[in-house]
Amino acid sequence: MADREVMDVDVLFVGGGIACLSGALHLSNLIAKHNEHVEKTGEGKALGELMIAVLEKGAYIGAHGISGAVMNPVALKELVPDYLEKGAPLEGEVKKEEVLFFTESGRFKFPITPPPLNNHGHYVVSLSKLAEWIGKMLEERGVYMFPGFAGTEVIYEGDRVIGVRTGDKGIDADGSKKSNFEPGIDLHAKVTVFGEGSRGSLTKTLVKKFNLDQGKNPQSYVVGVKEVWEVPEGRIQAGDVVHTMGYPLKRNTYGGGFVYGMKDNKVSVGLLVGLDYQDPFMDPHREFQKLKLHPYMTELLKDGKITQYGAKTVPVGGYFAVPKLVFPGGMLIGDSASLFISMKLKGIHAAMKSGMLAAETIFQALVKEDFSEAQLSKYRALLSQSYVGSELLKSRNFHQGFERGLFAGLMLGGLYWLLGGRILKARVETTPDYTHLKSVRSVYGVEAPSEEEKGNIKYDGKCTFDKETDVYYSGTTHEEKQPPHLKIPDLNICYNKCTKEYQNPCVRFCPANVYEMEVDEKTGNRRMKLNFSNCVHCKTCDIKDPYENINWVPPEGGGGPKYTVL
Repeated sequence: MADREVMDVDVLFVGGGIACLSGALHLSNLIAKHNEHVEKTGEGKALGELMIAVLEKGAYIGAHGISGAVMNPVALKELVPDYLEKGAPLEGEVKKEEVLFFTESGRFKFPITPPPLNNHGHYVVSLSKLAEWIGKMLEERGVYMFPGFAGTEVIYEGDRVIGVRTGDKGIDADGSKKSNFEPGIDLHAKVTVFGEGSRGSLTKTLVKKFNLDQGKNPQSYVVGVKEVWEVPEGRIQAGDVVHTMGYPLKRNTYGGGFVYGMKDNKVSVGLLVGLDYQDPFMDPHREFQKLKLHPYMTELLKDGKITQYGAKTVPVGGYFAVPKLVFPGGMLIGDSASLFISMKLKGIHAAMKSGMLAAETIFQALVKEDFSEAQLSKYRALLSQSYVGSELLKSRNFHQGFERGLFAGLMLGGLYWLLGGRILKARVETTPDYTHLKSVRSVYGVEAPSEEEKGNIKYDGKCTFDKETDVYYSGTTHEEKQPPHLKIPDLNICYNKCTKEYQNPCVRFCPANVYEMEVDEKTGNRRMKLNFSNCVHCKTCDIKDPYENINWVPPEGGGGPKYTVL
């Protein structure tokens, strides 16, 4: 066993996303304010120079930051009251917005913007830029930042979480040590906060160990596929917001498109697809490319050029899918805690606020020198009493309403809004996303549907792009001589059951062409080829595989996408 360095910190934030960054900044501010008060008044006991650390698997802070994104600034105002004076990287204030319903070649505009999608006074933002901005504040405050280090294992003392182990670096594809081998570090903390984003790899193990999802609905997810384009001047204004419904998605598939105006003649365009879809030939990336072929989109993007691509999943299960958030030694925040307001398509302010409330709870624990589960559990109470808890409760069955189809979902969604979520019954039961997939024959009536029936299109390389081209624009790189971080326990399932029933949907639902099924022309034997270096860390495969036969674990730290404007 390799000798591992052990580093003791007071508070460890696992994940360099907006939730952990906000939590670390707020905690740093609370400690500084407390120490200043003690010094001035002599009241109480100073906390001194406490060590706060942030662990991030991306190459730099913001490298894996991606969202739509329209941000409600309510949490940012609390965290950094003078954020405008400090130059927060806001793309534009929302002053113009519309909701459009697309047919294949036409559209009509909703006469009014549905209240949950009213974004006036909010801001279009780049999450990667926002994360970078807050990260610089943390560095100025002396918070320890560890980009390029992936948390691969939770460390326990008995049944209490005491920290996280980072992954070894310099491991060859066969598991042997290379000449540049570096063992991971054990980071020990009084409190460990997990904000790994959607479907966090360590969070999954915590949920299982502590039964955090007992009595809860299974989580539901959407995958968002997104590009940022530079378009001719005057085509769109910074802060303009358009949401679309309908084409190219079928009416029984949850999701929709978005267009957000950014600075410098850039525009963010994307498509969200619910991972509770039934069609085994659904390909979210392909559907996004089809969205750009709609006349409205082609006119917007005409003579423009793509600058960046990315994809991620978002938890939309809502109030009844939020797991227990506290366990001995730690807590969950942000997307890892399933804090996303699906009715409003908002998660940034919820992630920020959850990190800040976790910080307030931890601050009190530091003052009292009490790190018991009872003390940490005050975080959940604070969250429930906040606007995040209120918004989650009011939209508690929103996503579930769309299982009846688009129009039924819109009607039920309107009633949910008007009645504050009180409709049908207190809790609508659901099943995991992977259970919704139907066999090829049950959907198409044949074993081998045509290319047209599958919905496949040809990519022109100007407006529409294949997955390999888009991955290039994500900046994704991995050290190729390392063990694949997509673990498939039973390849026989891939070659037999999954082929027969679903014709290997992983080759389609992955937005980065990680999975390829090669067939030997002579023998007919199949071989799964893993292009793991393409992976953009969206976790779709971990969620949607119909046999739960794919387990996503972190690759060597620093690998993955390198976002700058997403």
